Amino acid sequence: MTGAEILIESLLAEGVDTVFGYPGGQIISVYDKLYNYEDRLRHVLVRHEQGAVHAAQGYARATSRPGVVIVTSGPGATNVITGVADAMVDSTPIIVIAGQVGNAALGTDAFQETDLVGMTCPIDKWTFQIRKPEDVAPAVAKAFHIASTGRPGPVVLDFTRDAQNGIAEFDYSKCDYIRTYTPCPESDEKLIDEAVELINHAEKPFVVFGQGILLSHAEQQLMDFLRKGGIPAASTMLGLSAVPSDFPYYVGMTGMHGSIAANMMTQECDLLIAVGMRFDDRVVGRASEYARNAKVIHIDIDATEIGKIIPADIGILGDAGKVLAQLTEKMQFSFHDEWAVKARAYDKIENSEICIPETAPSEGPIHMGEVVAKVAEISGREAVVVTDVGQNQLMSARYSRFVKSRSFISSGGLGTMGFGLPAAIGAKMGQPDREVVAFLGDGGLQMTIQELGTIMQEQLPVKVVVLNNNWLGNVRQWQELFYQARYSQTRMLNPDYSLIAQAYGIKYRLVEDRAELEPAVKEMLESSEPYILNVHVEEAGMVYPMIPGGKCVDEILIRKDEWFDNGR
Repeated sequence: MTGAEILIESLLAEGVDTVFGYPGGQIISVYDKLYNYEDRLRHVLVRHEQGAVHAAQGYARATSRPGVVIVTSGPGATNVITGVADAMVDSTPIIVIAGQVGNAALGTDAFQETDLVGMTCPIDKWTFQIRKPEDVAPAVAKAFHIASTGRPGPVVLDFTRDAQNGIAEFDYSKCDYIRTYTPCPESDEKLIDEAVELINHAEKPFVVFGQGILLSHAEQQLMDFLRKGGIPAASTMLGLSAVPSDFPYYVGMTGMHGSIAANMMTQECDLLIAVGMRFDDRVVGRASEYARNAKVIHIDIDATEIGKIIPADIGILGDAGKVLAQLTEKMQFSFHDEWAVKARAYDKIENSEICIPETAPSEGPIHMGEVVAKVAEISGREAVVVTDVGQNQLMSARYSRFVKSRSFISSGGLGTMGFGLPAAIGAKMGQPDREVVAFLGDGGLQMTIQELGTIMQEQLPVKVVVLNNNWLGNVRQWQELFYQARYSQTRMLNPDYSLIAQAYGIKYRLVEDRAELEPAVKEMLESSEPYILNVHVEEAGMVYPMIPGGKCVDEILIRKDEWFDNGR
């Protein structure tokens, strides 16, 4: 077979059913062979390579299977770099296959040649340049093993024309071992016992869990652990939906725009158990004052994360599900009712002063929060929620409610505007039987708005909710709070979205009045076709609570110039 054919057969051997891509001169040999596989491998033609990589991320996050991208060299390859970096920091398994010039032309600045290996090595889990057809199958096998095991991440294969067109025998063997790579280290039994001792004697234990729970499929192990220990818990943004929103020990999301309960209990606990999270700066605030009263147990599969930001009294290296199961088996049944109930007191304040005014206002313009809450209510909390980045993301994280795992997909660590629309496409491709709702700001939508063409061509029933405030809302919020309301380059003049929807043949509805919101959301969710719901929301809306940058996580703004008073 040619190397191009070997690539496709290797993808099929790995169980790949969908790829996202865009053809070009240095990958045309692969696309020529794809012509013969249309009944076995679905190719989704995006409108920009950045759309391909974000769609692959959405697919991977929704399914837990690696997303696959095929692009050409040069600008095609460089257009995926943002998504590769995003996938790396958010631990998302994707395989990017990029065409490259022939071996003899490497290093000559040939047409559409770029040093993809040099550019991606610092921002992915593994990069490999395939120069010979006999190396194609082993490279693909190794790529899938590396991308999907341990702490997942992106892998880039730079595929030269010689390797695509040359002939080799096809013999595919899945990779399950690499001598220098230990994806899932065995946990130290002594450290497990030491952690159990701390847990058994803690009076105010608290768990903060991240996406590692989802990545290790440890949702049940986490809930069993919390029940047996009687331990309240909070999630990071990317940990959302790992447990149901109404799970009795769940107190909300932690971090800069997290719940008051989650952040205050972090500061008041005497034992912090961090599971599958990396202590991002948006979670910890001022690191020197984070969890100031607590001993820290940090459980992570990536040794580089333990102790990197917050020193750990006990650092347990291992798979989250396995470690939690070991801890649950060994620890004693405990009840911390008075401590766990404390969250309810904080919730009462937050609901009365922030949530209810935000989600059920009696007058004035529509708020972002009430749109998100209404979608959650009418969808029965069943939808996969995909967001862009900004206030739309923060409001979606705060007011969405979940009953199923893998129901919240967003760009966390890199904060990539333009992520939402193509990621929703990927999520819907991966989970066609689930409702997928994308909450987008008017800024983020316009960064990848061309992917409406992908939705049109695939007739993909993605539901797009535009939280339209005519501003780059999150930057505007910071300008108002910290830059004397000097609104530099954040006001937006938006196009007529009804005409754009009409051009792409997508159903559309505009909502400007609160009375129209509920029937419009019902109409959108009942539609079996793609749908854009453009909601004009409060232009000067703010997202509270908020922990300003550099503050401790118990220094919480509940409205402009008003701080949460823990003495109430």
